[in-house]
Amino acid sequence: MLVPLFVHDGEVHVVFTKRRDDLRRHAGEISFPGGREDDTDRDLTHTALREAHEEIGLDPDDVEVVGALQPTPTVATGYSVYPFVGLIDPGKEWTLSANEVEHVLELSLPDLRAGYRRERLLRRGIPFRTDVYVVDDNLIWGATARILGDLLDRIDV
Repeated sequence: MLVPLFVHDGEVHVVFTKRRDDLRRHAGEISFPGGREDDTDRDLTHTALREAHEEIGLDPDDVEVVGALQPTPTVATGYSVYPFVGLIDPGKEWTLSANEVEHVLELSLPDLRAGYRRERLLRRGIPFRTDVYVVDDNLIWGATARILGDLLDRIDV
């Protein structure tokens, strides 16, 4: 998974995808660009860059990978997500995968920090309390929220 960051007007922004509502897994959720490792991928960094290119048209040559965050499990699907942080230039024009991505969100770290709270959610009939980030009408929760929390713990802006 790639956590693309860019600076615009002096603020760090993060790029997310809003997944299509008709997907079998994680439908309608906000996530970072990413997906499963292919047999042809050299390593997990290559997977993250390839998937970002497939999902939002981000050219791997336009990404400076600067590090990795903690591997993060998903609760519902049991995957382990390996997030890599990459710096990109602002003002990208996105080419969305029509099969996966509804749209791209570019949210500032200050807005994300301000949108942090604990909420009670209901998923598959089971209530639970969890960390969430809410910016406008966008709810970030689950593994994406845990990865974002790891990023925010490491970046002091």
